[in-house]
Amino acid sequence: MGRSLFPILGLAVLLASCAAPLEPPVASVPAPTVPKIELSVVSKVKVRLRSFAALNGWAKDQHGEALKAFQKSCTKLLTLPSTRKLAVNGAVNSGTVQDWKPACLVAATLSVQDHGRAKQFFETWFTPYEVQDSVTPNGLFTGYYEPELQGSLVQGGAYQTPLLARPIDLVSVNTGSFDKDLGGNTIWGRVKNGRLRPYPNRIAIEAGALGSLTKPIMWVDSSVDAFFLHIQGSGRVRLANGDIKRVGFAGKNGQPYKSVGRVLIDSGEIPASRLTMDAIRNWVDTRPIEGPKLLQKNPSYIFFRILKGDGPIGAQGVSLTAGRSLAIDRRYMPLGVPLWLETHEPLNKNIEFQRLMVTQDTGGAIKGMVRGDIFFGAGERATKRAGNMKRPGRYFIFLPHSVQPQG
Repeated sequence: MGRSLFPILGLAVLLASCAAPLEPPVASVPAPTVPKIELSVVSKVKVRLRSFAALNGWAKDQHGEALKAFQKSCTKLLTLPSTRKLAVNGAVNSGTVQDWKPACLVAATLSVQDHGRAKQFFETWFTPYEVQDSVTPNGLFTGYYEPELQGSLVQGGAYQTPLLARPIDLVSVNTGSFDKDLGGNTIWGRVKNGRLRPYPNRIAIEAGALGSLTKPIMWVDSSVDAFFLHIQGSGRVRLANGDIKRVGFAGKNGQPYKSVGRVLIDSGEIPASRLTMDAIRNWVDTRPIEGPKLLQKNPSYIFFRILKGDGPIGAQGVSLTAGRSLAIDRRYMPLGVPLWLETHEPLNKNIEFQRLMVTQDTGGAIKGMVRGDIFFGAGERATKRAGNMKRPGRYFIFLPHSVQPQG
């Protein structure tokens, strides 16, 4: 976890209240005003009012890249009812869709190529709040990527590991739909004799427990690659003719996620300081018997569908942007909002990673108030960065001036 604050880089910038306002696209958009809140507590989450000058590296970021990701989130937000809350109960209050609508309308008019204008936009329409738990503002940040697998639409030869479609009897229940105090948690299972029951675990599914309830959407040549695809939630499959099929999350068995990396550490097989995705892969590949058994220690299982168009698609329902999309824990943070992230590069702990992100995804292993998973994109470099990303850091949520995070 975090052990120290980061040095200030670059010149300080003005507070949002001092920035020259951008022209709104419609006359009905009110001029923003800055709230006066100093400290608020939501459940155990603390948020402290900060200035843009307090964001280390703010002046050096390429803000248009974050604007591009934010525009995608706005496209989704503007389809929702104006009274819809962004955050589930217990998370940092982030207002309703109506609170975000004016900023989203302005964002849609801006060019992502104009970083200065994008920077001014965020300074004008938002107020930054530092997020922390009851003890520290520092948390853990990891990374994920869009893996590329070798596959086939039919079983044969090296292609023996299936990617399964969502079973016809798999049921998902959003508990918040029944009781708002239960928040936005989703339960997965199957109905038997009028009752919702747990779904089979990974071992049972791989042994054929689902039978005709599901079928493979395609086959891949590596069980290890398929396992990591389950962890990432989406990826690309390259066929023998060169065509690429993008696959994405279609459902899961609802069993708890268990880190096989933690199993290796606890058993003394791999020291914590040397644990990377490549280390796990090498351990499994060199042990034809113990390797598959290790992967089965994670009972969670993901089902897939073939995606059309741009991707991969995050939990918010929009395509992710490499280096700008962040997966968060929805119990504490909402989807679709800008966050300023301060951590360090995965391949060099001496280089700062300071940039504006947008919360567009979630993950079974992403749990905590100050916890994030950075989407690094696709390709060899993205895979390496994601596999080595495990850094302490902190973040700041950006909220419209009409929203006070204590609710």
